[in-house]
Amino acid sequence: MSNDDYIIKPKHAWIFGDHVNTDLIVPSEYLTENDPDIIVKHAFEGINPDFSKKVDNGDIIVAGRNFGCGSSREEAVFVIKELGISAVIAESFARIYFRNLINQGIPAITLKNATQIFGNMTKITINISDGIINCIDLNTRKRTTLKFKPLPEFIMKIIEAGGALNLIKTKVKEKI
Repeated sequence: MSNDDYIIKPKHAWIFGDHVNTDLIVPSEYLTENDPDIIVKHAFEGINPDFSKKVDNGDIIVAGRNFGCGSSREEAVFVIKELGISAVIAESFARIYFRNLINQGIPAITLKNATQIFGNMTKITINISDGIINCIDLNTRKRTTLKFKPLPEFIMKIIEAGGALNLIKTKVKEKI
């Protein structure tokens, strides 16, 4: 590992199924809410009513196919960031949602059979830079190493900056 590695060590992986749409991430009745804490409180409540109470800063979400499908809404990525989710791993993403995650500085990793692989894995280390995930099933002590296509350098710069807006601000300051 080089010093440039971007490592994530989540406490918990939250497993969701296929076609988790933006209405499930943030129910539409909260889209007119002005208090961000209320919006965050209701994140994923249609799937897991206690999600916002139980999620820890640094946790990851693992999902099936077509994560983030449905209408494009900023709130659906906002809650992920506000809850402190450090990465989203899915079998596939709705393209605009994938890009919105990246633009907010949240790694979006595509991994075949993600929900089956992470079901029993309780200790996970993700090297975003190298495209490697090391897992240990704490019941069987079985170790598994998974590989995913590393994110391109320009996307890594956005993630490392904490989002596209932060990267732009940094670039502007460098020119001044």
